[in-house]
Amino acid sequence: MTRARGAGPSHRPQESAAPGRPGPSGASGRPGPDPSDVPGRPDPDSSGVPGPAAAAPADDRPEVEVSTRGLPAWLLPVAEAAARILPEQLSRFLPPAAGGRQSAVLILFGEGEDGPDLLLLERSAALRSHAGQPSFPGGALDPADGDPEGQGPLRAALREAEEETGLDPSGVRVFGVLPRLYIPVSGFVVTPVLGWWRTPSPVGVVDPAETARVFRVPVTDLTDPANRATLVHPSGFRGPAFLVNDALVWGFTAGLIDRLLHHGGWEIPWDRERTVPLG
Repeated sequence: MTRARGAGPSHRPQESAAPGRPGPSGASGRPGPDPSDVPGRPDPDSSGVPGPAAAAPADDRPEVEVSTRGLPAWLLPVAEAAARILPEQLSRFLPPAAGGRQSAVLILFGEGEDGPDLLLLERSAALRSHAGQPSFPGGALDPADGDPEGQGPLRAALREAEEETGLDPSGVRVFGVLPRLYIPVSGFVVTPVLGWWRTPSPVGVVDPAETARVFRVPVTDLTDPANRATLVHPSGFRGPAFLVNDALVWGFTAGLIDRLLHHGGWEIPWDRERTVPLG
């Protein structure tokens, strides 16, 4: 797949992201994450990045630090956007006042051979729900993760990533937590956790019954207009999609990627009239 040269953040750590492009902005009015996309399996510190980790947990489990310390320069625009972004700037589907199954996903930025990238997985084709669909690592909170209003979502995102991809959580720095979003069709309340893969570890399929493959997508592929389209769901839903790594990334995952590219100032104008039907 052809990659647009100069698109997205530079892989050189001391350069700023996407020089000359506009920085984070307000809501664009475009559709957010697809409410039919269920994440995963059944399923303030000195950095100024808010999140559920504001208070220490009332137990003896290690606290997950949330900090921008040590982030590469190209990732700072995303951290800055995450610190001030509003829920309605991510999706039109917001959590109800009460109820919903608490879950979390890990949006993990790394730096590979092709520069900055994101870690994704593809669900097994044998699954009854969302078979073959790419997604972020993640899933529902377990009681052992702790308070959903505190450290629970952070622990869950890291735990699920380890269980699904073999990732070593000790090599991940959590640098932000996005506002909770809602998936009405499944009742999931999803906390997106932002991570920097400061010490990469080997990853791959842990359970073939649940995961078909684990792969990294260069940010330059995601920002390349040639790889972008508007997905048309049989239900009538229309939302952003990415055609990368022989995969069609759509729904909740594509919606979050689209919003991060936009608010992080990495977005390149693309043809929104180009459509891809699902199914």
